[in-house]
Amino acid sequence: MKHLRYLIQFIAILPIMGFFAILPAATASRIGGWLGRKAGPHLGASKKAMRHIRMALPGRTDDEYDRIITGMWDNLGRTFAEYTHIKTLARQCAVVDAGKVLNMEGESNTAVMFSGHLGNWELQPPTMLTQFGYRADTIVRAPNNPYVGWFLKRLREMNGRIQTLPKSKQGTRQLVQTLKDGRVVGILIDQKYNEGIAMPFFGHPAMTSTAFVQLAQKFKCPLIPTRLERINETQCRLTIYDPLPVFDEAGNPRKVEDVIMDAHAMLERWITERPDQWIWLHRRWIDESRDATHVGTDTVN
Repeated sequence: MKHLRYLIQFIAILPIMGFFAILPAATASRIGGWLGRKAGPHLGASKKAMRHIRMALPGRTDDEYDRIITGMWDNLGRTFAEYTHIKTLARQCAVVDAGKVLNMEGESNTAVMFSGHLGNWELQPPTMLTQFGYRADTIVRAPNNPYVGWFLKRLREMNGRIQTLPKSKQGTRQLVQTLKDGRVVGILIDQKYNEGIAMPFFGHPAMTSTAFVQLAQKFKCPLIPTRLERINETQCRLTIYDPLPVFDEAGNPRKVEDVIMDAHAMLERWITERPDQWIWLHRRWIDESRDATHVGTDTVN
């Protein structure tokens, strides 16, 4: 029965995606944003998002919180409507200071690039770097519906230009092979990962994967922060920052927790500046009833 339900859901989604596909990207985005603004704030999930916003960004007015919620749903609606236009949008979006990546020293272009679910997160580094001829892989959490997962995988991989890997231990092993092959990997680090470690995020403990730091240390490659912003409807900007140090001045690996703290500080700043462009719906933080201690560690073999 579960598979039948998944199939029915997939069949229901197809005409919606087909409708957005035949529209110009800007028109599809505009309609998606309108639907998000009109429907999203009235859904029960908005209550969870509001709790998260008030917890992470205290001291704002009710009107400010409402604007963040509305903006979040606008961005989500646009992102959904833009799925069938990923290739087009990737060519249109600007990459700022891309030379920090494209001109890395040495023969290998190996790098670990990290970011969060900001703007249209489907246009994160692996997708954007294809316009420069790079081959890059990314790790994603597949939806529970396998039919929808298959469909989104085809859209995300842009006819084989990038490879999407599952968010799992198997996916981590595949990322290791990607780096061995001298390619770039992209990882979104702002989702709850129960097998990770508890690290402060907006002052509250959040289970966080350590793999992105361990991979950079294992392969001695740059760990590069990247920020995607929605500038105007379908216009996005990807900013590539200087790599975070993963080794100290003596050449010894820094503590993984210290590197994660640096990465979280950057994410917090970006989210605070554009809170309407982050997904506040995620169960990012540890439940208050649970012990906020170290409950596990990722390992990269």
